[in-house]
Amino acid sequence: MNKIEELQSKIKEAMLGGGEVRIASQHKKGKLTARERLQLLMDEGSFEELDMLVHNRNRGLTTDQEQFPGDGVVTGYGTINGRLTYVFSQDFTVYGGSLSEPHARKICKIMDLAMQNGAPLVGLNDSGGARIQEGVVSLGGYADIFYRNTRASGVIPQISAIMGPCAGGAVYSPAITDFIMMVENTSYMFVTGPNVVKTVTHEEVTSEELGGAQTHATKSGVTHFACANEVECIQNIKTLLSYIPQNCEETAPVYPYEGGNELREALNTLIPASPNQPYDMKEVIAHLTDADSFFEVHKDFADNIIVGFARIGGRSIGIVANQPAVLAGVLDIHASVKGARFTRFCDAFNVPLLVLVDVPGFLPGTDQEWNGIITNGAKLLYALCEATVPKITVTTRKAYGGAYCVMNSKHIGADLNYAFPQAEIAVMGAKGAVEIIYKKEIDSAPDPETRTNELVADYTERFANPYLAAEKGYIDEVILPEQARAKLIKGFKMLENKVVNMPRKKHGNIPL
Repeated sequence: MNKIEELQSKIKEAMLGGGEVRIASQHKKGKLTARERLQLLMDEGSFEELDMLVHNRNRGLTTDQEQFPGDGVVTGYGTINGRLTYVFSQDFTVYGGSLSEPHARKICKIMDLAMQNGAPLVGLNDSGGARIQEGVVSLGGYADIFYRNTRASGVIPQISAIMGPCAGGAVYSPAITDFIMMVENTSYMFVTGPNVVKTVTHEEVTSEELGGAQTHATKSGVTHFACANEVECIQNIKTLLSYIPQNCEETAPVYPYEGGNELREALNTLIPASPNQPYDMKEVIAHLTDADSFFEVHKDFADNIIVGFARIGGRSIGIVANQPAVLAGVLDIHASVKGARFTRFCDAFNVPLLVLVDVPGFLPGTDQEWNGIITNGAKLLYALCEATVPKITVTTRKAYGGAYCVMNSKHIGADLNYAFPQAEIAVMGAKGAVEIIYKKEIDSAPDPETRTNELVADYTERFANPYLAAEKGYIDEVILPEQARAKLIKGFKMLENKVVNMPRKKHGNIPL
């Protein structure tokens, strides 16, 4: 065999991963191989693999027959939608994708390159966890990855796709990254598996129930996207990347947009006059943003608040919006954390923020208080106070109490604040306010109910409107709903060169 044939033979061996039998087993489970996933993810012909021939040379723990080129992970770089991206894809056909010292070293190398060159990192995770035979060496490999995830946070976008098992220490790398995607029925995440749970707590639970895609999409909020299959998961990664910049020094791509009639007359009648009647804020978003551009994040978790990316006039923005159709749009623990996390990502990567407000306040009750609504609610407040990107607020209807302050009010650094004519900006709703202010008068009235209704009507006329806030300059302009899209296009264009000089400090101390 000559030198060229030798190289070709080694490449052929590496391309097979764990071999045809294991590849067939992977397909039987409804899963793609590591290389098939990369073919779908990267632009055709753009992927350049690194460290294809790396072997695990720890002969004391494994035999010569168990040596596979690549050692269970494919790493490299290429383009997605024409933009440089670094990737690693774990290969379950090799030792179940378990992490060894060379496996970790390959991932760390690609992470270092991503940081040095300012481009996103995408990890396709499909691993049984640490390679037990290697002991602390494998654990050290995980720690090396965690350290780089943390150093890269806020510098380059990091996306984790869970394409199979992800258990034990392996879950903490995705947890540090910006977005997590999971595949229904074939992926799961947990710190301790069903067998350990049963031994310790005597609970009977399946892997899917404990840490499947739907569990983490609806109950824990760990995953931002629950995807029907791997193809949808990979498509979501590509879509997500189209809304965000390469790194913290750049801005998101601007797509061609031909302006036309920006009036949206449907908004004039979409929002009910009654403050207690629900409506779907997603319909408002659809009228404000470019056609079919809204890409929702965390769709199935804390759905009393909406977060996601969209485009207005071809420019990428992040949206944080109360959802009156769910719990009247009230802020609770999960909604606050969800909104805060998304806000901080947008701020880290120069994505302007649109905040849509229709909020009656924070959710009352012992469950909320005992589980920390104070500190969790403060996370959203902190995140919006901290954000220096262009921030525009539109109050569509209610903005009551402390929630008015939190939802990007003028007082916490919003650049432009608009309100619809039906907006109510007040300490609380009319009925609640009247029952407190006029309690003695109501109690002594011949007909308390009639007197209450009279006082509510008077309070509503005097205070349940946006004009007192506009008089103080807290609202920049009261606008017709149909004008909102045109105002936003002009507003974000005006703010595109915004600069804020922050006080010198190492970092703040967000109420975690």
